[in-house]
Amino acid sequence: QVQLVESGGGLVQAGGSLRLSCAASGRTFSFYNMNWFRQAPGKEREFVAAISWRGGSIRYADSVKGRFAISRDNAKNTMYLQMNSLKPEDTAVYYCAADRLPPGATLGLGHMDYWGGGTLVTVSS
Repeated sequence: QVQLVESGGGLVQAGGSLRLSCAASGRTFSFYNMNWFRQAPGKEREFVAAISWRGGSIRYADSVKGRFAISRDNAKNTMYLQMNSLKPEDTAVYYCAADRLPPGATLGLGHMDYWGGGTLVTVSS
């Protein structure tokens, strides 16, 4: 069992930065690939970024490439999302998720085993 709690959301002006954290409970955090998703008002949830269990593989949605950076610290059971050059269209509730997809599977696709409750990011123009 893994419990996930996001933090770091808030209100920021366009062009600004935020760093989200996802803290995981349990001793098996390092066994899971970790993911960020987001859901904007009135829209479906979408993939943002994912990192493999050892951190060796990373994938980003095209919309955030070059602006966002995902990382993890397995010793601290924590994953991060550094968000730079934020745009109003980045406004959403951001969720972290954990999966144990097999090696070779595309990160961020497929069934997520655990979800956090989300943290709201609002980017003003």
